[in-house]
Amino acid sequence: MSKSLPEFKYMTFDVVGTLIDFEAGLTACFAEIAAEAGGTVDGEQALSLYRAARYSGDAGLFPDDLVRVYLAIAPELGLPADPKYGQRLRDSAKNWKGFSDSATALAELAKNYRLVAMTNARRWAFDLFERELGNPFHAAFTADDTGTEKPDPAFFEKVFAYVASQGHSKDDILHIAQSQYHDIGISRQLGLTNCWVERRHAQKGYGGTIEPAEFTKPDYHFTSMAGLADAVAAARA
Repeated sequence: MSKSLPEFKYMTFDVVGTLIDFEAGLTACFAEIAAEAGGTVDGEQALSLYRAARYSGDAGLFPDDLVRVYLAIAPELGLPADPKYGQRLRDSAKNWKGFSDSATALAELAKNYRLVAMTNARRWAFDLFERELGNPFHAAFTADDTGTEKPDPAFFEKVFAYVASQGHSKDDILHIAQSQYHDIGISRQLGLTNCWVERRHAQKGYGGTIEPAEFTKPDYHFTSMAGLADAVAAARA
């Protein structure tokens, strides 16, 4: 491990799945639509179908792409294949909540680090997520800003360039995320120190996040943001 927690100057964060509980938001919306249609849905099945459809070859930017995803998977879930429900799924992102520990942990971490958001979501959605999280970020990069999505190295290079413009380097960054596929694997390849927040530690499978080709052992590993914030506090004491 090249650096201890107090030595970093920046913490870069995946947002959707690490700080914002998108799985709960999606499954709640699916359940509402199912109830109106007189049925029920299995949440894990819905997430599995979502994952497969979301990462198909014709995927668009998130969360706008949820309209297409809904129409693709609705028949398999026994839900009405009506675009208005796809639009409801997309718009549900406006009300997705942070994990219970996200805002408090970010507020603590912001006292000692520059926090930078790195999200595959579009800017309109990120603006709402940031408000939900208490506006903790020093800077933010969205799919609209980078023109691409993680795990594309080009997304990370945009952030490296920003940090360099501030007089620092990627060696000053701790990258924090829950997705092995989108963040942990590629951050290791690019030479970043990383921290895996394993949000699904008590659940089987990868839920709504694509399974990585291979598992990457992280430099730091916690099952919550609270765990990270506590470790930082202890290390700085």
